[in-house]
Amino acid sequence: MDRKQTAKKAAGRPPAKRAQTPPRPAAERTVPRQAPQADEDDFGYRGKRLGLPEDGPGSMAGTGRRLIALLVDWLLCYVIALAFIGRGDLNAAGTSFGTLAVFAAENMLLLSTLGYTVGKRLMGLRVISVTQPHLTPLAVVLRTLLLCMVVPAAVYDRDGRGLHDKAVGTAVVAA
Repeated sequence: MDRKQTAKKAAGRPPAKRAQTPPRPAAERTVPRQAPQADEDDFGYRGKRLGLPEDGPGSMAGTGRRLIALLVDWLLCYVIALAFIGRGDLNAAGTSFGTLAVFAAENMLLLSTLGYTVGKRLMGLRVISVTQPHLTPLAVVLRTLLLCMVVPAAVYDRDGRGLHDKAVGTAVVAA
């Protein structure tokens, strides 16, 4: 069959009936569709997923206070390394590595015994374990090694915990 014959044959038949959907009520037709809204409790606040309070003691520490505490700790370790390793010479070999070594030692010693470093204490912060009742020495050593690598500390989640904290189950909170 060619087109003309097909058109004539189709013209003689009644049109096929399509299944009709029932009309929607007027209220449904007039309400514009809205994009799905995310629940406000979906994120909540920093530390909510960890069971920490929103503010006050035990709440997640702010990024600014954490950075200032890190700077205080680093400067203190630099002065110590400069005095004992560099013997006062700013360009002495080993001063940079010495600063990192003193920083690591300070973190391991003070976090495992007190739960805070000098800088964290000055800023009113402390490190807690969110998976165990207290910090374990192994967790402190691993956290310190990851912190000294810098990159894990620079990558953080929506709660403000760096990868070094997430790896060992710790969090920096207000004291």
